[in-house]
Amino acid sequence: MCVGGGPAGLYFAISMKRRDPAHDITVIDRNPTGTTYGWGVVYWDDLLDILYRNDPDSAQAVRAGSVLWREQAIHVRDGQIAHFGGYGFSMGRAALLDVLSRRASDLGVDVRHGQEVHDLSGFDDTDLIVASDGANSRVRQLGDHCFGTSVTLGENRYIWLGTDKVFTRFTFAFEHTSAGWIWFHAYPSVAEKISTCIVECQPQTWHGLGFDSLGNLENLRVLENIFTRILDGHSLISKTRGEFAKWSRFPEVTNKTWYHDNVVLLGDAAHTTHFTIGSGTRLAIVDAVALAQNLYEYAEVADALENYDAQRRAALRPIQAAARTSMAWFEHADRYLDRSAVQFAYAMAARHGPQVPWRYQLHLLTQIRAVRKVRRAIDSGQRWWRAARRGELAILLPAGGPALPHPQVRGSR
Repeated sequence: MCVGGGPAGLYFAISMKRRDPAHDITVIDRNPTGTTYGWGVVYWDDLLDILYRNDPDSAQAVRAGSVLWREQAIHVRDGQIAHFGGYGFSMGRAALLDVLSRRASDLGVDVRHGQEVHDLSGFDDTDLIVASDGANSRVRQLGDHCFGTSVTLGENRYIWLGTDKVFTRFTFAFEHTSAGWIWFHAYPSVAEKISTCIVECQPQTWHGLGFDSLGNLENLRVLENIFTRILDGHSLISKTRGEFAKWSRFPEVTNKTWYHDNVVLLGDAAHTTHFTIGSGTRLAIVDAVALAQNLYEYAEVADALENYDAQRRAALRPIQAAARTSMAWFEHADRYLDRSAVQFAYAMAARHGPQVPWRYQLHLLTQIRAVRKVRRAIDSGQRWWRAARRGELAILLPAGGPALPHPQVRGSR
């Protein structure tokens, strides 16, 4: 049984059914059908590689519902722009959950919406309870500190919004106000319609602009005025599930162990990584595949959970360290914002540690339009090659070639 109908729980159910259709799996989600919080998720080719190996049917639906974005733009002050290369994909969270929920149901998973799990007393005959109910996991809290949970709040305030401004690139915009700096991270979520826009600022800026006392609509109007140049006059959108988004401090969740008895943690219930490295959904899905694979390989559930715990916690350690570094850098971003946009962008790119000297020269070259055009062509070739390799372009494995229903997932970027 999975408690929590987000990407982690649904994809675990899919992965288990792919390995053995005889499994009796139930996913219980407290949200009504078709509702979710948040706007979009972002990912890269490596996640598509995993999805296509693990379950091509849902992988094709995810890719079909995703938006390709190319390059990154960093706006600082009035008209100063720096550029990063690369590309990625993004998808509306609601659309992703719809794809995964439909696929799970098609495979025979019992997906139940609009149900709350207040305790585990009614599940004594359940072989395994998967806590996939998010960073504030109710199931984890019922464990009475068995997991060694630690939650540390970041200093900055952030709010997860949408906008009807259609961004085609991953965009950062930093604006200076009378109370200090404030910025957003934005990327497309629904093709030609909606983008995700995460606004972030330091606590002194948050207090100074009055966000601690303004109403929901006033919050939006102030933010729209601050970012009117980058938004081109478009609106910010706050409501999801009929509720306004709220300012938060990011919770970094760690656990000393990810399982206890027949309860195992998955995704954000086990760990969180700051949104500035954009890995939350990917890591949840990798967790799901790894847990399913271990349960498939080991005859005893206890052995499978022990190996899953060792694998994934070891893999997450450097990723959470990088996320912690990234979060701390943005908490002190004002230290670097007296620089030009190009220099500031390089400082942001180098926030994880020292860089080899040629990285800066490459960064300078990336600011030249002709160089960016060449790099886009190279990226397009790489993207096509990876898509062909994983079968995204309807290029099938040769007859008698190896089937890949049970991929090995040992680590994570």
